[in-house]
Amino acid sequence: MRLTRQTNYAIRILMYCSANEGRLSRISDIAEAYTLSDLFLFKILQPLVEHGFVETVRGRHGGVRLAKPAEAISLFDVVRVTEDNFAMAECFENDAADCPLVESCGLNAALRQALNAFFEVLAGYTIRDLVDAKPDMRNLLGIDDLPVRVAAN
Repeated sequence: MRLTRQTNYAIRILMYCSANEGRLSRISDIAEAYTLSDLFLFKILQPLVEHGFVETVRGRHGGVRLAKPAEAISLFDVVRVTEDNFAMAECFENDAADCPLVESCGLNAALRQALNAFFEVLAGYTIRDLVDAKPDMRNLLGIDDLPVRVAAN
């Protein structure tokens, strides 16, 4: 299973916001930390906002922040909303009817079991787990060098 760039950076946005807990994060600061364009991050941010992982604060001193605690956001939650397709083989897709083995194939069953195991592992990790695993994350992302941006709730 290979995750898309969108999923990879969606997780990274959430990690950044978690590491910057209690403060607003500017898209430009996140983009700079990961050497990406602001436009690319805005595209990735949309499903995170739509699904309630991140909230935006408008205005001159606006930014983004987690909409719920980092420990309440599993990797599976993020992957589920950012990935379009989990088809590991042709037989997972709609045109599987062309295969005479589709209802009784051992490969199909094995791949489904593997995919479910993948999802189960992702469900066992939260954004908080990823951030806590790297105690110097704020420093690595350059967060400690930025001015403090706090928005009223």
